[in-house]
Amino acid sequence: MSSPLDSPDERPSRGTSEGGPETGGTPWEVFRVFLLLGLTSFGGPVAHLGYFRDAFVVRRGWLSESAYADLVALCQFLPGPASSQVGMAIGLRRAGYAGMAAAWVAFTLPSALLLVAFALGVRALGAEPGAGWLLGLKAAAVAVVAHAVLGMATNLASGRRRATIAVSALVVVLLLPSALSQVAAIAVGALVGALWLTTVPAEKEVTGPAVPVRRRTALACLAAFAVLLAGLPVLAALTGGTAAGMADGFYRAGSLVFGGGHVVLPLLEAEVVGGGAVDHESFLAGYGATQAVPGPLFTFAAYLGALMPVAGSPLLGAAIALVAVFVPSALLVVGALPFWERMRTDPRARRAVAGAGAAVVGILAAALYDPVFTQGVVSPATMALAAVAFVALAVWRAPAWAVVLAASAIGFLLL
Repeated sequence: MSSPLDSPDERPSRGTSEGGPETGGTPWEVFRVFLLLGLTSFGGPVAHLGYFRDAFVVRRGWLSESAYADLVALCQFLPGPASSQVGMAIGLRRAGYAGMAAAWVAFTLPSALLLVAFALGVRALGAEPGAGWLLGLKAAAVAVVAHAVLGMATNLASGRRRATIAVSALVVVLLLPSALSQVAAIAVGALVGALWLTTVPAEKEVTGPAVPVRRRTALACLAAFAVLLAGLPVLAALTGGTAAGMADGFYRAGSLVFGGGHVVLPLLEAEVVGGGAVDHESFLAGYGATQAVPGPLFTFAAYLGALMPVAGSPLLGAAIALVAVFVPSALLVVGALPFWERMRTDPRARRAVAGAGAAVVGILAAALYDPVFTQGVVSPATMALAAVAFVALAVWRAPAWAVVLAASAIGFLLL
């Protein structure tokens, strides 16, 4: 079956350059498989990649082991939610651009709907600072973010130079708290990494690009990514509209997340809490609830969007926020595919990504202090609950969703 990605005269030939079998499925087939994953994929991005490998490499044979490894390597290299990007790329490979959209919608929709429902409940009941269930959620958020910082520091900020970049970013963001300082810290981290870091482990050798995308299509996507990143702030300033401002903030957050879904926390906190659109209590309650639902962490954007209604509609706000935060990932996946082989073997590019990754560890560590710790630990009891939740995650390897639900229930009963 011919690939919908390429015209007949531009379609690549079969062989190892494609990384496995050619496109041969339907969008509906992709949607059904990813919907099941979206309903059952608890555990965060690393767990999602394991579920994907089992579903698409082992059980269905949609792509080879090496092609899957290539997609994972690409999505770890790019900013954005790695598991969602891998899912988009698998859908693209299987059923073209419609398959890519089907994979994203099916994997994202279940958790997005659950979080929108939670947001509507928070709006109806109010997120009172002293509510026991809310105190439990916020204490659980402390444990989840601390566990994420520890894991990311081990992988992304090891060694004296990367640790120095991470701590420098931490200092900058703590002393100059704003969305601009976070963007600057990532940019400077990438520059310092390219010029100062010496060795970055090379990617595992696998076959070439796993998805055929025309070069001109890729360039158009990269151009659209840059135009939106630069143009949305201008549009928001000119129109002064809620929708444009929301799209700008969530698009920028989705464009700058290196190192995992948890990194979206400080970027979105600076945008929505710093801007006064959402209060601290509601923000941390939603972040805690996000750990208890399946699917990508980026669906936290749907929760926040529902608390920032557009034209009086929480659903419209949720839709704008959700689409805006994921659009950069889709554009970058398609845009990077034809150039991936060169990107991943370029030493300076790898060093720049390593520097950016170290910087985001510092940014997330700053968010762990403020607002997560300062808002989540408000008494000896909440400190004790956060400590127990951290041990459950880090030592007993309990799933995050179970820890969050248990912490909320304990808070409701005892705090």
